[in-house]
Amino acid sequence: MKKQFMFLALASVGIGLASCNGGFKQTQGGLLYDIHTTKNNPTIQTGDYVFMNLVAKTDGDSVLFSTYDSGQEIHLPIQKPQSKADIFSALQLLAEGDSATIKIPADSVFKKPQQRPPSFKGNFLVYDIKVEKVISKGKLSEQIFEDRVNAYGKQMLAGVQKLEAGKIKNYIAHEKLTLQQTPDSLLYHIDQPGSGPNPAAGDTVVINYVGRFFNGKIFDTSIKDSAVKAKKYDPMHPYKPLHIVAGAHMVIPGWDEALMLLNKGSKATVVVPSKLAYGANGMQIIGPYTPISFTLEIVDIIHPNPNAPKPVQVNPLMPRQGAPSGPAPTK
Repeated sequence: MKKQFMFLALASVGIGLASCNGGFKQTQGGLLYDIHTTKNNPTIQTGDYVFMNLVAKTDGDSVLFSTYDSGQEIHLPIQKPQSKADIFSALQLLAEGDSATIKIPADSVFKKPQQRPPSFKGNFLVYDIKVEKVISKGKLSEQIFEDRVNAYGKQMLAGVQKLEAGKIKNYIAHEKLTLQQTPDSLLYHIDQPGSGPNPAAGDTVVINYVGRFFNGKIFDTSIKDSAVKAKKYDPMHPYKPLHIVAGAHMVIPGWDEALMLLNKGSKATVVVPSKLAYGANGMQIIGPYTPISFTLEIVDIIHPNPNAPKPVQVNPLMPRQGAPSGPAPTK
């Protein structure tokens, strides 16, 4: 349960009460904050453990990350502030049930130009935060405190798991999809038939893809135009079809299964339940028990040359800086 959020870890500006500015209060470090709602609970303290929903964006409202997309609350221990100007100081202005907007000057986060992600535009890194739960450390022993954190985490995940079947049903109805289902619960529709045989284990499948959350937002793609339109373009990404060895179990099980159903030139819509994707653990911005959708296009199928050196299988969507990973293996 103890993992920290990458955007929060970047922030190293901080706090000291100052004047209001258009509804925002400003700190001595230049941080702006506005508490929208509060239930007047005790404020967060160093050592507490916090679960919260969060949207990270630029001051131009370009969303960088949203827990509402991933379906996974951010959870982290509150560290002792390293100065009067860091994000942990800012969080200690809040309490369970509070919602707030925090604006951090980008120059205070990205100390050097090369540290600023190419996709980041604007003068502020903006967090819209809703504090869902605070586990207070107080004078609790480490064991009791950890037990309480884990108990809440399990309760939260159990709730998310129960919602998955309904999410899939509602998504299919909303998108008006007519899908076939495999014995392993993969859902798919052949949008455009191809020609020739389906791949066999050991064939290299050349494929373009777009991966989406159920709200339609793209989390990863091999197609440049799709990335640009979704404002997910990463100049470090090559944007070209992937080469995947069929049956090699180097991608999520949903992809392993889907590839064997498609032939050259075919296009398909695939709905992947979490058990065939990232399961109970999730991966980066894809939360636990999160079903996801892909559009797939088989560009080519290459049969292996028995006399050629065995190709090195590359994980097609290894994490890239500033970008999520996609159908990587779950084991």
